[in-house]
Amino acid sequence: MSETGVSTGERGRRRPARERLLAAAARRFYADGVAATGIDTITAEAGVAKMSLYNNFSSKAELVRAYLDARHEEWLGLYRARLEQAGGPRDGVLAVFDAYADHAAFAYEHGFRGCGLLNAAAELPAGDAGRAVVRAHKEEVERLISGHVEQLLPGRPDEAQATAEHLAFLLEGAMARAGLEGDGDRLQHARAMAAALLDRL
Repeated sequence: MSETGVSTGERGRRRPARERLLAAAARRFYADGVAATGIDTITAEAGVAKMSLYNNFSSKAELVRAYLDARHEEWLGLYRARLEQAGGPRDGVLAVFDAYADHAAFAYEHGFRGCGLLNAAAELPAGDAGRAVVRAHKEEVERLISGHVEQLLPGRPDEAQATAEHLAFLLEGAMARAGLEGDGDRLQHARAMAAALLDRL
């Protein structure tokens, strides 16, 4: 599922209602925000009756969690595709950066607005289950980086962990700035900085 403007024409209407609802939610939540997007907006864009939404999701909160889960899985798909081209652990780290850049390159309706997961988390109250989904995503990203760095620094677990955290912070900072600036240039700069850091290990 991506926010690249999935058709709501006849072909789109043949898809299951749940899939259409998630696609519509993904577009609207990313473009307009979670709080600003009502159920009526999502069902209208998905081309389904409101009852269809509640047949698939018990509440808007459940739909938000499903959107966050789907966005995480979408990112993992981008990362795995990049990892298939990686030539070793150094390239594995850079595959993480490239997957974020791939997300930034999508043709979003109102342009790139940064990490959709963090954007949603910022709107959710402390303790909300959706925030736990976002935290789990970010922790998995750091674990992926850490796994690659550990291969580059065998027998040096403390240095590997510190380096992975450094790279994760570099990536998150670049995403924040890229979202504010509306393009992925900062992610390309961060990737180059990450590559230089890895070359010094």
